[in-house]
Amino acid sequence: MKRCLVLATRNAGKIAELRLALAHLDLELASAVELGLGEGPVEHGHTYEENALIKAAHAAHATGIPALSDDSGLEVDALAGAPGIYSSRFGGALSDGERIAHLLQKLRNVPEEARGAAFVSVLVLARPTGQVKSFNGVCRGRILLGPRGEGGHGYDPIFWSSDLHKTFAEVSAKEKESVSHRGRAVAGFASWAAQNPCWFSSRAVEAPG
Repeated sequence: MKRCLVLATRNAGKIAELRLALAHLDLELASAVELGLGEGPVEHGHTYEENALIKAAHAAHATGIPALSDDSGLEVDALAGAPGIYSSRFGGALSDGERIAHLLQKLRNVPEEARGAAFVSVLVLARPTGQVKSFNGVCRGRILLGPRGEGGHGYDPIFWSSDLHKTFAEVSAKEKESVSHRGRAVAGFASWAAQNPCWFSSRAVEAPG
């Protein structure tokens, strides 16, 4: 029986990225959506790591299986690091397109040379026993004047990667994974996980209850 890991997120884009990045590990992966874990806990933390831990610990406790959660955000230099941990809620209950428009409106008077930004990701692995590990990833770039590309999710169409010289919405999932904040955090996790299989449960992944 494969060792098991719960992906403690309901975000379809994150689930897809995590499945792609972890495909080479001998782990059975199940998402919070597949396990019917509901809306999840309130993310009341003040840092990416705190929010990721809240989600991972909740899923690990509910399933009895180690859980991995990501909390990430876009930090814009001209906005003093905002939206940061509030990236998915920036401007309120908006669609991705509306949230992009809201951010661009905030930056309407900011010249191109001052539109530097970074995506930040923190992954937290939590075991039902209370043990925790965290992994970080950062990538730099800038915010464009308007969207480019049809792929990705969230702010990807307006984030121009300094590594790829394209937006994250203009590249393949594999290209994005190679330099993205989450890709770098996941690479750190995957390298560690391969050396520490004892952290993962050898049991079937089933919905709680």
